[in-house]
Amino acid sequence: MEGIANSRWLLTLCVPFSPLPQAWRAAMPRVVPFYAVKCNPEPGILKLLNALGAGFDCACKGELDMMLRMGVSPNRIIFAHPCKRASDIRYAREHNVQYTTFDTVSELHKIAQMNPDFKCVLRIRADDPDARVPLGLKYGAEVSEADVLLRTAKELGLQVVGVSFHVGSACQNLSTFSGAIVNARKVFDEAGALGFNMELLDIGGGFTGHFDEMGNVMFGVIANTINAALATNFPPEMGVRVIAEPGRYFAETSSTLLTPVYGQRDRVAADGSVKKDYWLTDGLYGSFNCILYDGQNPGYKVVRSPLMADSTDSRTFLSTLWGPTCDSADCVYKDVTLPVLRNGDWLMWNNAGAYTVAGACDFNGIEFTTPGKLYVWSDSAVDAAEEGADEQVMNA
Repeated sequence: MEGIANSRWLLTLCVPFSPLPQAWRAAMPRVVPFYAVKCNPEPGILKLLNALGAGFDCACKGELDMMLRMGVSPNRIIFAHPCKRASDIRYAREHNVQYTTFDTVSELHKIAQMNPDFKCVLRIRADDPDARVPLGLKYGAEVSEADVLLRTAKELGLQVVGVSFHVGSACQNLSTFSGAIVNARKVFDEAGALGFNMELLDIGGGFTGHFDEMGNVMFGVIANTINAALATNFPPEMGVRVIAEPGRYFAETSSTLLTPVYGQRDRVAADGSVKKDYWLTDGLYGSFNCILYDGQNPGYKVVRSPLMADSTDSRTFLSTLWGPTCDSADCVYKDVTLPVLRNGDWLMWNNAGAYTVAGACDFNGIEFTTPGKLYVWSDSAVDAAEEGADEQVMNA
C-alpha cells in the first residue's frame, strides 16, 4: 500500500463517456466530430471514438502516426496545424493524409513545394475574447487577408477546399460561433469566385460536455446557435460537409485525478495563527499544468485514507498545496481553507481529463507523464450536482 500512497492515480470512466457522442449527434446532426487528439491521447478514449466513427484532428507526425496505427482511415483525419514542420508534411504525404489547414502565404509556399496534393483549408480568425484560452493571437488569418491567400494558392496551383476557425478553448459567447460562420461563408464565396471547389467547413472546438443530476449530457444552447447559423449560411442543399474539432467535450469528464498528501508543515505567523503546507504527488509540471496553460481552476474533494482511523480533528486552516518538485513556483493553490490532513489522505479532482496529463513533463525526474491508471466501469455519471454539494469541494 505504500506504493499507492506515494503515487497518483487517474480514474477513467468508461461507460459514462459513451453518451457524449450520442448527445453530439442528437444536438448537431450535420456536424461530424473530429476529436482533438492533443487534448487527451488516452488510448481508451481514442479507440472508443474510432469505433463510434468519429474523425480525428491531428497536429503533428506523432499524432498522425498514433491514429494511423490504430487503424483510422486517412480520410477521417484532418491535419489541423496551420504551420507544419517539414518532417510532418512529408509523413502526411507518405501516408495519404489529405486535408490540412493554413493561414499564411509562407505555409502555402511550403505546401506547394512539399505536398501540392494537399486539400487545403483556410483557417480564419474568430476570437471569443472571454474564452478560457484565446487562440487568435497565434493562428487564424483575418477575413480581410483571405483574398491574398486565396489568390496565392491559385497562382501556386493548390487546391483550397474549405474554411476552418476556432473560437478558443471553452467558448463563452455564442455570438462568436454565429459570427464566425457568417465570415466563413464570405470566404467560401470569395474562393468560389476564384474557381475553387469548396466542400468543407470546420467549426473548430470550444465545446464542453458535462452530465446533469440525471446523468444526461448538458450541451447547452450552443448547438441551437450553431444549427441556426449553418441553416442560414450553409443550407444542406449546398452540399458542404461540416466537421468540428472537439477535445474538452469528449475528454474533460472522462477522468478523475487522485493525489495523496505525502508531506506537511505548520507555518506560525507573528500573531500566533497557523497556516498549513501540504505536499501532493502532482503539481504544475504534471497534470496541474492546466492551471498555467489552460486557465483551469480545478476543484477538489478530501478523501480520507481507508488505512487510518477516522479523523477526530474538526479544525480548518488556511492551507497551501505544493507540487512535488524542488521548484518553489510549483504551487497548486495558496491560502485555501482545508480540514486537517494527514499523510496518506487524498485529494480527488473531478473533470481531470482535458489538457492535464497530456501537457505534463517529467521535470525533476518525477514521472508526471505516467500516472497509475484505473479504468472504472459505470452505467451512470453525475458531475454537475457534485459541485457545491460538499463544503470541501471548490467550485471549478
